[in-house]
Amino acid sequence: MDAEVAIVGGGLIGCMTAHELRRRGRSVLVLERGLLGGQSSGVSFGSLRLQGQHAPELPLALHAQALWTEVETLIGESVEFAGHGHVHLAVDDAQEARLAGNAEHGRAFGLPIELIGRQEAIRRWPFLGASVRAASFSARDAVVNPRLVAPAFARAAQRLGATICERVEVLAARHDAGGFALQCRDRDGAERTLRAEVLVNAAGAWSGTLAGWFGETIPLFAAGPAEMVTEPVPRFVEPTMHVVDGSVLFRQTSRGNVVIGGHPRMSVDATTRRTRVPPDKMLTNLGRLVAIAPHLRAYAVIRSWTGIEGYLEDMMPVLGPSATTPGLFHACAFSGHGLQLGPAAAKALAELITTGATALPIAPFGIGRFSAEGRRQVHSLAEEFQDDVLHRPG
Repeated sequence: MDAEVAIVGGGLIGCMTAHELRRRGRSVLVLERGLLGGQSSGVSFGSLRLQGQHAPELPLALHAQALWTEVETLIGESVEFAGHGHVHLAVDDAQEARLAGNAEHGRAFGLPIELIGRQEAIRRWPFLGASVRAASFSARDAVVNPRLVAPAFARAAQRLGATICERVEVLAARHDAGGFALQCRDRDGAERTLRAEVLVNAAGAWSGTLAGWFGETIPLFAAGPAEMVTEPVPRFVEPTMHVVDGSVLFRQTSRGNVVIGGHPRMSVDATTRRTRVPPDKMLTNLGRLVAIAPHLRAYAVIRSWTGIEGYLEDMMPVLGPSATTPGLFHACAFSGHGLQLGPAAAKALAELITTGATALPIAPFGIGRFSAEGRRQVHSLAEEFQDDVLHRPG
């Protein structure tokens, strides 16, 4: 047996889970086809957002946020955690109503959210443009540098004895009386079979393939963020600024650069695993940015990037045990929410694997929620999504 637990996927979920399992004394092997954190984990905006969080995810997100505040102490490295809060902005009546609804929902779970009128918003953040009508503020929201998270957790897991393998592709897997056999191809092209008692599917946008080897359907489709960053700008804002519909969001790093994101996500090709941000998408998002913060018009964008994420039609992850195969666990398709939920998801998985149960609220995320026709349903959804992102501005 090469390890008690094999984890397919070296993103933040896979690396966090490896670290949690090593803390509990289990031997762990992480297999990553490319580089650690090289896809959705490393290309996100970096938001740790509770305000406006998807309702079924909020209890798990609150638990994760408490863990995030201790992460740097836990792993002994900085991931540039900054708890300056998030400001959500409204530019019309519907968005003002959404701010109020998000505040009511968050308060029901004990999350303090402050509603702020236009005059007070301008007083606090005088750079805001004329289109801003109202705001809300959640002091518990935070950010991290997503490029640092997965590699930092991988190093922490390695220090505890985990084996982390980059550029090792899992070609197939099967379950037998001895556990799991994984047919792998190394970076030099050599093939070998690795064995483990337990298998974790943390393969992100490619997790449906692994699930299919065991007769399960994860009806996901691939999409990608459009992120940009400016040259260093004189300090003007501490919290993350986020139009409530997600059309544009921005934050300033400790070095002064402004990181910019905006929805909707872009259609991407998960087969070739190569993506880029189209120029028209960049221009659309920059137009939205300067409508909210007009002074940023004077500064240059120095880099743009994207990656590949796995999405499901209900915008919730698959998290928990397989419905067909004992010893198989899924932790994938986080639909853009993996960074926020990561520490709690990893803890829940480690508890399930080592004790058979977890008290964390993961019931809504089980793979059993998908019917046999789920693949056909998501095919239609993916076409609709792709049509939307390809033909709508932004």
